[in-house]
Amino acid sequence: MGKRKRVAPEEGQSAPVSGRVKVQEPTVQKGTAADGADGYISIQIIAGSYERVLHGITAEIRRRGAPAEGQRGGSADAKFSDTFLFHAHTSAIRCLALSPPSTDSSAQNQKVLLATGSSDERINLYHLSASPPPRNCKRAPTLSLTSSAVIENPKNRELGSLMHHSSAVTALHFPTRSKLLSSAEDSTIAVVRSRDWTVLSTIKAPIPKALGRPSGDTAPPGGVPAGVSDFAVHPSMKLVLSVGRGEKCMRLWNLVTGKKAGVLNFGRDILEGVGEGKWGSGEGRRVLWHHSGEEFVVGFERGAVVFGLNSKPIGRISLSPPTKIHQLRYLDLSQKTKTSITCKDEIPNVLSVSTEDGRVLFYNTAPPEDLEDRIGELGAGIPNCQCLGQFGGRSAGLSSRIKDFDILEVPPRDLQSGDIRFVFVTGSSDGAIRLWRASADEILHPPKAGSSFAGKKQSSVVGVGSNNTDAVKSNSTSPRQIGSLIGTYETGNRITCLKAFIMVDYADAGNGTDTGGEHAGLERDNEKGNSDDSGNDDQ
Repeated sequence: MGKRKRVAPEEGQSAPVSGRVKVQEPTVQKGTAADGADGYISIQIIAGSYERVLHGITAEIRRRGAPAEGQRGGSADAKFSDTFLFHAHTSAIRCLALSPPSTDSSAQNQKVLLATGSSDERINLYHLSASPPPRNCKRAPTLSLTSSAVIENPKNRELGSLMHHSSAVTALHFPTRSKLLSSAEDSTIAVVRSRDWTVLSTIKAPIPKALGRPSGDTAPPGGVPAGVSDFAVHPSMKLVLSVGRGEKCMRLWNLVTGKKAGVLNFGRDILEGVGEGKWGSGEGRRVLWHHSGEEFVVGFERGAVVFGLNSKPIGRISLSPPTKIHQLRYLDLSQKTKTSITCKDEIPNVLSVSTEDGRVLFYNTAPPEDLEDRIGELGAGIPNCQCLGQFGGRSAGLSSRIKDFDILEVPPRDLQSGDIRFVFVTGSSDGAIRLWRASADEILHPPKAGSSFAGKKQSSVVGVGSNNTDAVKSNSTSPRQIGSLIGTYETGNRITCLKAFIMVDYADAGNGTDTGGEHAGLERDNEKGNSDDSGNDDQ
């Protein structure tokens, strides 16, 4: 048999070693996330569904510049890829919670805790990497039944399950990385320590008395609607507000002692102001604290009421046309961003509301200056909050209900001065996840050009008994459309809950290579990530 001719290696290549195959290491180009106007920012999106599927999606969007004409929602502005997709529960997934990232010196090793709650009474726990897989890393393609790319992150891990509830889990929240709060239909709120996942305390809410057969399919025969529907932790992490099924009230709990601190019954004026008439349940569906801790909002089926720190109503939200409310979120417009907003007056509190008809509306919850005088007037009701605008809805060609959404603030280091830009991630019942872009100036500015926000604040807040008919007419008109659609991703599943967070830049994530210790010892990494939080257990 003749000898094979040896081929000389080309310039820049090394000759192969006999008996071994040299594997080229993945190459990563650093600094691709912030290279001028073409830089991208990565967003990790987690969505639960009625079909028990937990969907993880990574979206890459442009940092700067509005979408060009004819490219709204195009692939040039958003790129989607699947991170994980599996059946996480044996029943519908009802709620999600994300913790703050771990305090690791290396941005590459930062992790986020994910908790998922379902009707199967389980709470599943996961570790998610805060840094995405490198975009320019050469890796073998993954087989997929869809046209979207699949980029699996090897750092994502499953931790286990918690089973301390005896009924369907309704809400989850990480006030800090060291604590997880959960509520369920068994009328309990549990506080769990994330260091060893031990239940520290359990708050037991009373079961409402049976006042006849409830309307609708809300309870089994002989039973009554019961359970904690939602709760909200005060920024001081010492108080908790909760609303429950079958109760026309909200409860205040002391987290330090684990006991009841007070009960606020919803009066007739509050219930009638949000459309809860004689045949309405009158129960709160959502509750949310503002970031400052100075006000909170309680969401009902077709409206919401904003309360001050003294538990007195300062404003109400009534939708036009009437529709159901699914989720409430406050925009974080803190004083540190005041210099970047053209509004000269005090920065208002902006509440965003998702509805049944596919809209997300923005309301200014600041009370009018003559609120005390109006309350003293005979026949005066709770004043309406000013509607600043909306995105979505039938006017934008979208009518599917938005079950959940999340608000992300783009880091201002790569934005133009004076442009505080938010990214809104919405999940609809038709299985579509949409990304929207809007700036703070765009949300706060009134429709008329040249008019200041401070001049419109008082005239746009209308009381029930007010005689200002012009303001009532302007409030009943369709709100203006704000923001722009970046991209849409079809999951194929009916979305029930959604969470998202901005991932660490590629440049900050190092070279993107994994160490054997992190793959081999997740428990060791979990102890290391929580050791820094052990000092905050008493907070």
